Amino acid sequence: MSILALKADERVKTVRFVEELLTVDLMDGRVISVPLAWYPRLAAAPLPSLQNWQISGGGYGIHWPDLDEDLSTEGLLRGAPSPELRRQK
Repeated sequence: MSILALKADERVKTVRFVEELLTVDLMDGRVISVPLAWYPRLAAAPLPSLQNWQISGGGYGIHWPDLDEDLSTEGLLRGAPSPELRRQK
């Protein structure tokens, strides 16, 4: 009997902004959506700056050069909001 084992690939494929959500498509087909409000720098940014993103960290991160903001797929999968957000409370 053969067992089909799918391999997780948490690298970033693309990034989208849908209404009030940051949506990240992963290479393995999963989609992560988190509230944009979790990341104050992103939430306050104009759309052209949001759309100027780069894949970083060997494919496991997202960098916004205009905003000096970096997120990792690991943090997104854990549901970790920005430390900046926690300091505001």
